[in-house]
Amino acid sequence: MRRLKRSRKPTTKSDPHARFAPNHLNRQFSAEEPNTKWVTDTKAVETAEGWLYLTVILDLFSRLVVGWAMAATEDSQLAELALRMAVARRHPEADLLHHSDRGSEFTSARYLALLAELGIQVSMSRTANCWDNAAMESFFATLTKECTDRVRFQTRQQARSAIFEYLECFYNPTRLHSTLQYSSPLAFEQTHESKMSYSTQFPDTHSCVQQDPQDAPIARGGSLHCCITRFSTCPTG
Repeated sequence: MRRLKRSRKPTTKSDPHARFAPNHLNRQFSAEEPNTKWVTDTKAVETAEGWLYLTVILDLFSRLVVGWAMAATEDSQLAELALRMAVARRHPEADLLHHSDRGSEFTSARYLALLAELGIQVSMSRTANCWDNAAMESFFATLTKECTDRVRFQTRQQARSAIFEYLECFYNPTRLHSTLQYSSPLAFEQTHESKMSYSTQFPDTHSCVQQDPQDAPIARGGSLHCCITRFSTCPTG
């Protein structure tokens, strides 16, 4: 049987004239409080139509996906959409540390200006050093294994729908992590909030009937049980 030829995966594009921030994170991938350390990166997802680019922002306190965006092109606007979602959901204080690699979408003048406007401290990986952003590398490896490698997507919209369902209906509210004492990211944060006795500011991520924040038409299963069934065969970790 003839195998389908896969496209060459895009690599990180770095602007040699961009301003690079020091690596303030320094591989310290744990956080004592929410909204103190965010990490971000962009992944290319293959479809028969072409590549779909996904930018994700994780809170290192709970590994919660706090922001994401998807588009057919990889640029600073994609990264900005994910950042604006994260800020709207979380309302971080000014001492937040934002870590990324040196991809052009994160080093653009527009994106750095937005970070400065929000009072967010910038940290970047060293050149060609994926270990400096290992938490994001691990997250994307998990998403690839549990979601995007399970099907050959025919359209970008099909991929977008599957990724949205994975992030919002399974990963955040349901998937267990050994680093979180085998809690899901959302449950871990809610437990912390209960202990600290302060008001929650989470979006409603426990239902699959929520609206896609980026207003894409989504074909959902209609219940959280449907989402869990699709992904629950994967090991925790």
